[in-house]
Amino acid sequence: MGAEVTVLSRSMNKKAEALDFGADHYFATNDPTTFTELAGRFDLVLNTVSANLNVDAYLSLLRIDGTLVNVGAPAEPDQYHVFSLIMGRRSIAGSLVGGIRETQEMLDFSAQYGIAPMIEVIPADQVDKAYERVLRSDVRYRFVIDIATL
Repeated sequence: MGAEVTVLSRSMNKKAEALDFGADHYFATNDPTTFTELAGRFDLVLNTVSANLNVDAYLSLLRIDGTLVNVGAPAEPDQYHVFSLIMGRRSIAGSLVGGIRETQEMLDFSAQYGIAPMIEVIPADQVDKAYERVLRSDVRYRFVIDIATL
């Protein structure tokens, strides 16, 4: 749709997959040069993780008037220096899952453009093992429970 997409992840482990999904660029946030190299580059950073991050570091990636949008929800409050916002007229925003109308719009959009999720279907009796895998970060990318196995 014309957007230039960059994936930021802790390590280089998911680079091939991200590029296969259509990303233009991939950087590891555990590389200290990443934040320096990408400073002031983005209009939008979409944070999907539910872990606390160095918010100031991610705000530094934004251009003037850029926005950091959080859809992940960490258990602890985030902290940042207000100067990370005001010096670049940057914003922090958030979004929850939409309602029925928004969900239908997303499904219609996905169908129109052939977008499908990457999932792993599991039987209901494997939920405990699946949860253990979630804790080990051993999931690509979502589990879906086969309701026929209940």
